[in-house]
Amino acid sequence: MKLPVHYWKENLKILMEKFLTVETAPTPAPKLLFQEKLKENVLKTSIEDFKNGVIKVADNLKINPDFLMAVFELETASTFDPSITNSLGYTGLIQFGETAAKSIGTTTAKLRKMNAVEQLEYVEKYFWPHRKKLNTLTDVYFAVFFPVAIGRPKNWVLQAKGLSHERVAKWNPLFDINKDGKIEVIEVQKKLRDRLPSDYKHYVEI
Repeated sequence: MKLPVHYWKENLKILMEKFLTVETAPTPAPKLLFQEKLKENVLKTSIEDFKNGVIKVADNLKINPDFLMAVFELETASTFDPSITNSLGYTGLIQFGETAAKSIGTTTAKLRKMNAVEQLEYVEKYFWPHRKKLNTLTDVYFAVFFPVAIGRPKNWVLQAKGLSHERVAKWNPLFDINKDGKIEVIEVQKKLRDRLPSDYKHYVEI
């Protein structure tokens, strides 16, 4: 798992203390992307427990934990609310649909009642089948948004059998940047990059 340079620079002291000293109190989790947006009353658990959970899931999937944070931030409209639900019934940190929820042994109703740490177990289960293809932030996001687009070239148009590119663009106008009735991989990449802090864009592989 390749982490951005800033991750190691900012967290080296914490990591050294964690592994080289005898702890008498819990060691703070390393700094994560968008952690300033986390609120315990929204997560329904402690911020440190959630950060540690994100890092554990990312380690199991062998991806950058900031990729997960970026996806959570976008899918929950910056809230990181595990119970957030859209008008179509998609819910949680990665906006699970009912079919996806059932495929990992739960339901959207049950997911809505979980705190953020509890829900991370199901986030990992969802990503697990894709784990060998998650090389970039775009790959991780597409695993949630449009799995058949994982690994596609930048000019590939989002569409699938029985789902035209016009319908995809109509349902997801956020990503149809040039309003041409279709969404290319590069347009999704641009939106992902635009949401990142300016000092982070240089380090992450989109």
